[in-house]
Amino acid sequence: MAIETLTKADLYGFRKSLLEDIREILKGTNEQSKKWLKSTEFRKLLNISPGTLQTLRINGTISYTKIGGIINYANQDIYKALENNKLSNTPI
Repeated sequence: MAIETLTKADLYGFRKSLLEDIREILKGTNEQSKKWLKSTEFRKLLNISPGTLQTLRINGTISYTKIGGIINYANQDIYKALENNKLSNTPI
């Protein structure tokens, strides 16, 4: 077994690379971010029940695509629906 020595420069480079990866993930620009979500993923994201999700589909709050019995939701449409239904917290 070979022994390798890590320098401060090696650790600094690793830290810098790790921080850049974390920033990409938080921005949502990571290549692995999904463009389409299935119903279970959508419900888990918003912590809602299957009935609530069905109501959102029926009343047109969220758009969806159905192919062969599988319903998919565009990630960008989810955030658009959240923005469109945002309420301001102004005192009465």
